[in-house]
Amino acid sequence: MLIKGDQAVSLTPTPEGYADWLRELKARIHTAQQRATLAVNRELVLLYWQIGRDILARQAQQGWGAKVIERLAHDLRTAFPEMKGFSRANLMYMRAFADAWGDSEIVQQAVGQLPWGHNLVLLSKLKTRAERQWYAAKAIEHN
Repeated sequence: MLIKGDQAVSLTPTPEGYADWLRELKARIHTAQQRATLAVNRELVLLYWQIGRDILARQAQQGWGAKVIERLAHDLRTAFPEMKGFSRANLMYMRAFADAWGDSEIVQQAVGQLPWGHNLVLLSKLKTRAERQWYAAKAIEHN
């Protein structure tokens, strides 16, 4: 192989069918990357819903106030410094998210397919669960 500028130039001819095979491999790799990203997103959104549900439950059962959320944000950021998303504001969003979507089934099936930022837009801009569910379904349908 010879290097010319920034590109490698092959001294051997490309085998027949190689270009098609390479294009197919690139498409498969791209598809696998997208599926992996979606799987990570689903897990993260479900985790955020679970944290929000736990906050709601503890506040209802034990009378915890907003100061506990501030403490929790600090403790989670300390425990997981490489992760983003554990700010006080985001924990409040998690709480609101769990309050808006009380059923984990909906989170796993519909809104779990949307990125967290999209879910926050639905949560902040739409008042009813039916509206949020409709927009979530349309967003998924139209990618």
